Amino acid sequence: MKILLHICCAPCAIYPLRILRDEGHDVQGLFYNPNIHPYSEYKRRFDTLVTYAEATGMNLIPADEYNMEEFLRNVVFREQERCRYCYYSRLKYTAHVARRGKFDRFTSTLLYSKFQDHELMKQLGGSIGREVGVPFLAADFREGWKEGIEESKKLGMYRQQYCGCIYSEKERYYRKPVSAHPR
Repeated sequence: MKILLHICCAPCAIYPLRILRDEGHDVQGLFYNPNIHPYSEYKRRFDTLVTYAEATGMNLIPADEYNMEEFLRNVVFREQERCRYCYYSRLKYTAHVARRGKFDRFTSTLLYSKFQDHELMKQLGGSIGREVGVPFLAADFREGWKEGIEESKKLGMYRQQYCGCIYSEKERYYRKPVSAHPR
């Protein structure tokens, strides 16, 4: 099958790309991630992926634009539901590119992460696939979590420490100061 693989970052692409290719699929990558902030982080992830795509011979389709503003408009005041919107927007974009490119299926490296909501992604991907007319491949790539990490370290890849959005960056690094003077 011809499969379009949405890719959030190069380290997360290692295992899914290997598995899909081992199954005999023609895999092309798509980088569409307006959720990643700041732009310097987005650019670093993109550049790392370009290097990996070249090294593995994977055709990579870059997004037409970096639409951070749309992402923020859709999650502000709905921060608790931000992941739903994030999954939805990236999967929908991927499905439309897959339809235009006459792909048989589309999937995402988000299904590789043990930190993502797989059930929600399967539900959204399935619904979007039916709506757009390209089936969603809901593969569970989590079993290769450690393998992908080890390989990315061996390759010297840039490895980010948060999923990408400014909210997750805050959750990763910010710790509320303990007040020295309780009231």
